[in-house]
Amino acid sequence: MWKIGIIDDDRGVLQGIRRAIPWDELNAEWAGEALNGEEGLEMIKSACPDIVITDLYMPVMNGLDMIEQLRLSGYAGKVIILSGYSDFEYARQALRLNVSDYLSKPVSVPTLKSVLGQAIADLEKQEERRMKQDELLQKLRLYEPFVKKEWVKSAASGTLQSTGLQTEIPVPYRFWSDCDHTVLGIELIRDQRGAKLNLSDWSLLRFAVSNIICEVTQEKFTSFDYTDLQTNRSVLIVHSDRSEPAGQLRERLEQLGVRLIECVHSYLKLKLRIGIGERKQHIRDIGSSTEEAFRVIDLHPQPAIPGYDLYVYTVELQRANAETPVRPVKLYLELAGAIRTSQEKQAHKIIFDYMGRLETEEGISKAYISMLAGELWGIIAFAFYEMGTVLDDIFSNDSITREIAELNRPSELAEWLVAKIGIVFSSRQWGGNGKHRQAVDFMMEYIHEHYAEDITLSGLADKVYISRNYLSMIFKNMTGETFNNYLTRVRMEKARELLMEKKALVYEVAEMVGYKNVPYFSTLFKKITGMNPTDIVK
Repeated sequence: MWKIGIIDDDRGVLQGIRRAIPWDELNAEWAGEALNGEEGLEMIKSACPDIVITDLYMPVMNGLDMIEQLRLSGYAGKVIILSGYSDFEYARQALRLNVSDYLSKPVSVPTLKSVLGQAIADLEKQEERRMKQDELLQKLRLYEPFVKKEWVKSAASGTLQSTGLQTEIPVPYRFWSDCDHTVLGIELIRDQRGAKLNLSDWSLLRFAVSNIICEVTQEKFTSFDYTDLQTNRSVLIVHSDRSEPAGQLRERLEQLGVRLIECVHSYLKLKLRIGIGERKQHIRDIGSSTEEAFRVIDLHPQPAIPGYDLYVYTVELQRANAETPVRPVKLYLELAGAIRTSQEKQAHKIIFDYMGRLETEEGISKAYISMLAGELWGIIAFAFYEMGTVLDDIFSNDSITREIAELNRPSELAEWLVAKIGIVFSSRQWGGNGKHRQAVDFMMEYIHEHYAEDITLSGLADKVYISRNYLSMIFKNMTGETFNNYLTRVRMEKARELLMEKKALVYEVAEMVGYKNVPYFSTLFKKITGMNPTDIVK
């Protein structure tokens, strides 16, 4: 209930206003009263009324001084002045102090009721906005870890914007600007044992590897970030003090690489390849260190430490192998992101754009095309798996392996990938598996049970914890129609059933299925059913 406090030096006025206010009708209650501004401040401090009705001319402290003190103390409630004097200067000062209304004595009951009603309506709107802001903050806190993770991934892949970068850095990563950064590219080798694992088991192994990497790195370095690249590859960004000598840092990184390889092999019986990129000072250059780290893995030079698949990038090594294609980390992340957000056309564009550029380069061998196809297929499979779709249920591993072996050019690879992605998006499996199917099933069931209520896509998005725009795409993909069209169709079907029972008039049926505007309901009904609602009730 809303609390109302009254301040006036005339006890008769206090009692009269208290009797005149329709408390139950306004859903309000009496908070307290006072005879002057000084007592009023104490009453407001202790009772915290939402609305204050106050006189201006009072002993000890007048109304304007009291209101000014209230505003200075942060009081945000509504203030209504009730004065026996119509003084323009007082009214002007009251306006400056954000007073809701200025009434002259004597005030009629209808006027008092109207002014209080408007004040309460304003308070309700403020409360609604505050609740929405609180919900938004709660959601932001919920998604904050995901946003931070994606930011680190973008930094690792070099997709952060180079302009205005400082303002875009999330607060926990502001210290990056004062450090140097070196990327360790980590590749988990899918040996014969790994090749037999399904995606679910392989994902569990990758998770276990990530835990080991983070625990071991914590022993060697105080500041680092780890991110998965959706494939058998991941990135470890080590942040170091700029005063540390290059030779000392390299030695510590090599020791870390050896320790990671040993621990993963010891605990999980899996093999790692690790490449160390060059040390970078600027955040925008971290992506280059990532490319260097994986470049050196692909080149397989002399290991930095005998007996370990640990390689260190050098400029001389790059010059000697300048014509060898680089694995495109940025492409991998952009493609995975498009699939995770159900943007099929965007996924096609990403593939065609990259393969079009690759087609013009020289030295692209069939072996490189096969390697690239295998990695891209792995990324696509993982991205769809995260969305609840297992590609092993749609394509056999043997057929994928055979088809990849037949690819010769980047253009052929592009056509093949786009065709496969199209099959997945349009297949029954895409529409029937995973949490997307569950979300849409819930929405459809909810619509059938609550069609008479004010149902919105935003409201349902909050219930299934999926963003409104994303949920709209999912619903359209799985049902073939938009959310609003489906809701309207369900309502019209229910309306037709009710009208055929001939127990209610048209306007009553309209309200029963969620429409207060009868002409609008009739227009929709004819559009969906091909007949007027009055034709049925005759």
